[in-house]
Amino acid sequence: MVRWASLLLLLIAGDARADSLRLRLPDGAPPVVGEMIPVTLRGEYTSRIALETLTFPGSDNYDWMQLARDQWRDEEIDGRTVRVFERRLAVFPRHAGTLTIGPVTHHLTVVDEKNLRAPRDVTAPPVNLAVAPYPGKGTPLSAQSLTVEDALSAAPGALRDGETLVRRVTLKADGALPHMLPPRPVLREPWLISFAAPERREMLPTPTGPVTTLVWEWHLRPKTGEPGVLPPVSIPWFDTVTREMRMAEIPALPFGYASFHDNRSGTARLPTSAAAMGVIAVALGILTGLGLCVPGLAPRRRADLRRALQRLSPVDPTRRRLKRAARSGDIFALRRAAEAYLRRRRELGLPVSGCETAALDAAIYGRHAGEGEYDRQAGVSTLFPGKRRP
Repeated sequence: MVRWASLLLLLIAGDARADSLRLRLPDGAPPVVGEMIPVTLRGEYTSRIALETLTFPGSDNYDWMQLARDQWRDEEIDGRTVRVFERRLAVFPRHAGTLTIGPVTHHLTVVDEKNLRAPRDVTAPPVNLAVAPYPGKGTPLSAQSLTVEDALSAAPGALRDGETLVRRVTLKADGALPHMLPPRPVLREPWLISFAAPERREMLPTPTGPVTTLVWEWHLRPKTGEPGVLPPVSIPWFDTVTREMRMAEIPALPFGYASFHDNRSGTARLPTSAAAMGVIAVALGILTGLGLCVPGLAPRRRADLRRALQRLSPVDPTRRRLKRAARSGDIFALRRAAEAYLRRRRELGLPVSGCETAALDAAIYGRHAGEGEYDRQAGVSTLFPGKRRP
């Protein structure tokens, strides 16, 4: 009788020892501050469970969230059917150093062979984990991935007059909580009127971790038509996949009204006739002003002014006569026209070397005059500085 009683006590003790609960952490490199740590709370029970309650403990040293619903299933362990409980969580350490998670207690109500209920607490012992400092500066932001989308309502560098540009920037971070993403940057320039809509931070729990979406929206309008550039905004973050710091960027934005560019480019593309009329108008204005001033000048000053105007004038009648004489084929007429042309240049103080008609004079008066044909075009070209052909 005693032997059977001892065996029964051993069986009861074995059943009690079979109920267990533990915290499981992933292997690998030590996490950094703010990095998501997947934690699995696993219980293995042989008792018949009627009711259960489990609350994961909070702490000032970490943030946490549950990733999925609790799972209950049967498994064969060491030849015995065991009721397995699993809860998947994500823990985000707030500080560097040793992080302690737990203990965690599962409050059970079990049923014995006589259908009597009794409370039973199963506790998972605490686990310790080393947390490395955040490798960057500023507020820690660790994620599996971080994307930036910049959506614009219109072409920012070619806005219509008075048009307001709506800029919407969306950040999407896998494995980060909403409060870990940075605050909205300030878009402020002396030439810019800006209004910021309320930001939106949303989190979607998934089995692999939270996915946080952050939306910033601005309504922007230039104060003047002068264009400007909004500088880029850099967002440093720690990539938990590659284990290195990375940089996301909101790109720079050229900004301005299209009419400003049209006005600037329009002046450079005036029609030829309009440009010519403008030049003529300016020249007539200058000549009119000079004409009003000339009567009050001394004779010598008037002569100097007249020569200066003739030097600047593009009209030279002696030049036209020289070209006509070259085309006529009359070498003597060419010599007379060349002499008139050079005399005018000397009177106006324009440079004259004195050798311009040397070849022409040799062809007319030289020892071999008349023996060869004189190159009229080449001879005339020596009379026009900087020109090869008349």
